[in-house]
Amino acid sequence: MKTLILNARIVNENTIQESDVYIVDGHIQRIAKDLQNLPADRVIDAKGTYLLPGVIDDQVHFREPGLTYKADIHSEARAGVAGGVTSFMEMPNTVPNALTQHLLQDKYDIAEKSSLANYSFFMGGSNTNYDEVMRTDPTQVCGIKIFMGSSTGNMLVDAPDVLEKLFANVPMLIATHCEDEATVRQRMEFFKEKYGDNVPYDIHALVRNEEACLISSTFASGLAHKHKTRLHILHISTGNEVSLFEVGERKNGKILLADGSPKLVTSEACVHHLWFDAEDYHTLGNKIKCNPAIKAPHHKEAILQAVLDNRIDVIATDHAPHTIEEKALPYWQAPSGLPLIQHTLNVMLEFVKKGKIPLERVAEKMSHAVADCFQIADRGYIREGYWADLVLVDLDGKTMVEKSNLYSKCAWSPFEGTNFQSQITHTFVSGHLAYENGNFDETVKGKRLLFSR
Repeated sequence: MKTLILNARIVNENTIQESDVYIVDGHIQRIAKDLQNLPADRVIDAKGTYLLPGVIDDQVHFREPGLTYKADIHSEARAGVAGGVTSFMEMPNTVPNALTQHLLQDKYDIAEKSSLANYSFFMGGSNTNYDEVMRTDPTQVCGIKIFMGSSTGNMLVDAPDVLEKLFANVPMLIATHCEDEATVRQRMEFFKEKYGDNVPYDIHALVRNEEACLISSTFASGLAHKHKTRLHILHISTGNEVSLFEVGERKNGKILLADGSPKLVTSEACVHHLWFDAEDYHTLGNKIKCNPAIKAPHHKEAILQAVLDNRIDVIATDHAPHTIEEKALPYWQAPSGLPLIQHTLNVMLEFVKKGKIPLERVAEKMSHAVADCFQIADRGYIREGYWADLVLVDLDGKTMVEKSNLYSKCAWSPFEGTNFQSQITHTFVSGHLAYENGNFDETVKGKRLLFSR
């Protein structure tokens, strides 16, 4: 299959330039001007639109196996592709938890048959599965996930000797959910005693507060530096934590410090912690209940600034669907998490339109830096020889978020009623045109991500 994209404004490696892209057998064969005479099965005139590397979302919860009444790999990958996400890395807190190599492989087998996007799955760490963790192949799996604070599921790793052993010996990236469990439990008891069942929604930011995040992130960073472990701290939700991270720079497929050494501890910002703040609990309530919590307005400004100055390395979603009936439960019973993957790129393009972040930086934080952070082979950039994971966006288009045009299985979105000032028009996954102006082609599935480690 040969595809020719003409006259695109290519956003790649800190530049924007108009050019053509020639895709052959899933890979980018040529990037140059005046390629219109090359033989092609499909020609797309992209005049006036921007071509970005496909979004690589390094943190999603697709709920399969075990929780497929909320979501599944097929439905959520499809939603992601509609939003320009070409690759995802999914978390292990499904049912059963992915705590053995056999259970981990089960998820890969499902994705091979059903995922429209490229995929990888984290191996889960627990207090009791060290030997299984150490069997993980670093070239085949994105990383090891450790919950250093309980969230959805039952995967809390709180045994100090286990954490020391994991950080001392795991030969690949460890990704952590950082909230101090003792602080969270103490805060829960305090507010239960104060309010009982009649709890205001915005209490969530006070239950899972800044202190809980900072204590845990500081502890994880300390373990990483002590053992020289490659650590990636997920979903930073406070400005307090930013001081833990050094400024990084992408260079030669790596994220480096100013002295040229590898950046040992990287971090992630999520779109909901950049878009929403605690004031939004008054209108959205449990719909934006998530762990770690969305907090006071000044935190989202500090997180965005850390993204801009390269203390925070990547932008993701932590896409975590629940049914609307579950979200309608009283505060203490309602689960944490919200569906985001279909509009993650729209959110960041809205920031571009408002002058808060350059378009080139969006490509960096959602594609280039993710590929470098995880050492993903041949993806994340618009380069000759790389897989053609690409998304065309129209910055003069519109995307009105309504129930009728949602693809996540849970069928709701915290963005409902928002009119984004951008439109994702085409998404190529490994060279296959998987999405075009509201239409999907699911005849070709995504591929397993591989890692150059």
